[in-house]
Amino acid sequence: MSCVFCSIAGKEIKSSMVHETEKVIAFDDIAPQAPVHVVIIPKEHILGISGSKDVLAEIFAAIDQITKIKGIRDTGYRVVMNSGKDAGQAIDHLHFHLLGGRQLKWPPG
Repeated sequence: MSCVFCSIAGKEIKSSMVHETEKVIAFDDIAPQAPVHVVIIPKEHILGISGSKDVLAEIFAAIDQITKIKGIRDTGYRVVMNSGKDAGQAIDHLHFHLLGGRQLKWPPG
C-alpha cells in the first residue's frame, strides 16, 4: 500500500518537520489554511481513530509542544481530525491538523 503520510514518516518524502518523537511526526501543511497549519501523524499506518488509543496521548503531547514552538499557545488554536470521506478526510492515515496564528471562524465548514 502506498501512503503519502507513511512516506513522509519514513523520510522518503521531504517535509518541513516541526516535531518528532518515537511514534509521532509533525510537519507544516503544504497547503496551509492559516498562518500556522501543522499536520500531526502517527508514524505507524493507522486508518482512523479506532485502534489508535496507544498513540493518542503522544499525539496530544506533541500538539502541546508544537503550540509552544509555533507561538500560538496563548493566543489560541484549533485541532481538527476528519474521519471518513463525508468529513473530508483525503488521506486514509490518522492525522490531526493544528491551525492558528489568526482569528478562526465558526462554524468551520
